[in-house]
Amino acid sequence: MSAVISAVIVNYNAGELLRSCVESFRDCPLESEVIVVDNASTDGSLDHLRGVPGVKIIRNSANVGFAAACNCGARVATAEFLLFLNPDCSFRSDALVSLLAAMRDRERVGMAGGFLAHLDGSEQAGGRRAVPTPWRSFVRAFGLTRFSARWPHLFFDFHLHTQPLPDHAVEVEAISGACMLVRRKAMEDVGEWDEGYFLHCEDLDWCMRFRQNGWRILFVPSARFTHALGVCGRSRPIFVEWHKHKGMMRFFNKFFRRQYPGVLMGLVALGVWLRFLLVAIYYTGRRAGRALGLMRG
Repeated sequence: MSAVISAVIVNYNAGELLRSCVESFRDCPLESEVIVVDNASTDGSLDHLRGVPGVKIIRNSANVGFAAACNCGARVATAEFLLFLNPDCSFRSDALVSLLAAMRDRERVGMAGGFLAHLDGSEQAGGRRAVPTPWRSFVRAFGLTRFSARWPHLFFDFHLHTQPLPDHAVEVEAISGACMLVRRKAMEDVGEWDEGYFLHCEDLDWCMRFRQNGWRILFVPSARFTHALGVCGRSRPIFVEWHKHKGMMRFFNKFFRRQYPGVLMGLVALGVWLRFLLVAIYYTGRRAGRALGLMRG
């Protein structure tokens, strides 16, 4: 029987969570093809897949980044629908059924994402969101969203998880790359992931391009996924933050440079890199504090 869904899981030091993610497909009623693309993990992640049948493993000799690894897996996938799923995600057996049904029931739906839950069950930011334009990002960075009740159009928060949860699938501007079910036909129309991103913002880029090509994006609240957010990058926070901020700048320059005056884009760039500097100082100080504590102990 041919696969209905090809799952592409990009792994980098996800540890035992990788096996938990892969085993989520065991009870799924849909025929699924599971492809794990490993970005040169050093923690023995792949050893946890021993004895798990039917998993295709692609081993990259270096960490080529998330977008490039997703493309690598998509090129060998065979199904009509491709699920891009983080290795720190797990899901109930009916989650993929809900995602697929929502896509099939509506015209021109190119991708769909589910409810991303923290380990305590609360909803994560990013699973449903508006596009973070430079202005929206400025508003969020400086806490101006507190004025959104009075001036909702001016101080809109692009994260939508603070809004009431809908009881049915709804169209949104963007979803998270941690969990994306994509129609192959739409991917062929839009093109692959942009490999100019190494980590972070490549999902926003893809959402922008899908919508520019007339493909709709759905958030499906009944499709529930548990996401152990940040596990894979926990050991290298400054490295992750560097690529996150670099990705922001690539995203802003690619889609908004012509909409914003040069001076304003310069201020945006200054704000992005100032934020990175502050975050880097924070993590460096925290690491130094831990080291000092160990020395005293």
